[in-house]
Amino acid sequence: MDISFEQLKSMVVFAQVVEQGSLSAAAKHIGLSRAVVSYHIKKLETQLGVTLLNRSTRSIKLTEPGHDYYKRCRVIASEAEAANQQIENLKREPQGTLKVTCPVNIGLQTIVPALNEFKTRFPKIELDLILTDEVVNIIQEGIDLAIRGAPLPDSGLQASKLSTLKTCLCGAPSYLKKHGRPKTPSDLDRHTWVIYKLTSGTLKMSKGSRSYDVKIQGSISTNNAAARTAFVEGGHGLGRIPVYDALPKISNGTLETILDDYDLPNIEIYGVFPPGASSSKKLRLLIDHFKDFFRKASLA
Repeated sequence: MDISFEQLKSMVVFAQVVEQGSLSAAAKHIGLSRAVVSYHIKKLETQLGVTLLNRSTRSIKLTEPGHDYYKRCRVIASEAEAANQQIENLKREPQGTLKVTCPVNIGLQTIVPALNEFKTRFPKIELDLILTDEVVNIIQEGIDLAIRGAPLPDSGLQASKLSTLKTCLCGAPSYLKKHGRPKTPSDLDRHTWVIYKLTSGTLKMSKGSRSYDVKIQGSISTNNAAARTAFVEGGHGLGRIPVYDALPKISNGTLETILDDYDLPNIEIYGVFPPGASSSKKLRLLIDHFKDFFRKASLA
């Protein structure tokens, strides 16, 4: 079957409908009317003689032929994006917009300072930073780079490791004065914790060849890392805190570390991005900049 230029356009439109989740969202994303997007899908289904999407008033769902066909269309769309990026890479000075998302606390503590430096180095690149503790849909939201605590398995996205960040156990001086300073992992069982809901309820520690599991219990829990640290500073319990967050508080005396001679799990930081985006010069520059920033900041 010969492929016309019009059908190639319809294939790209179809890929966008799948990735954006609806005809309306795809129309908005690619700058067409909803009617034109619907026309492309219907024409494609007529040409192929199969139904690609089951559509309702609220959602769309790929049929089995549609699922297989989408994977091929995604390759075509990615190659077109890569071709445009290759032209962009020939420009002397990188420019364009980079849309970045990351959790609030690490964003304010490390990502914003890193982006400050990046913007100074590459003033023609526009930055759109979204700080949220919610895991956003990178494709639907048009995100170029998401900062995550782990890559996303089986997501079809790509990831590059930015850094490995250390953590430490901390308590406020007022809490340690009132409840005593733990000297061994077994002492932690009688202590109260500020619970960070995005992590496990069991703290893993090690020293030499020995490992320890400590069950974390407490009357305060939160899904926000900055709030967790603030509650620990307030004397409401112990907490496992990233070194980048704890160091300023330790320096000003509002936090103290405990059990420093024991090892804790590190936080692996990844940059996650859409398939095919690795050919973007400005994205590669940003990823390399983050890696260099974390290394120089000695947070790993």
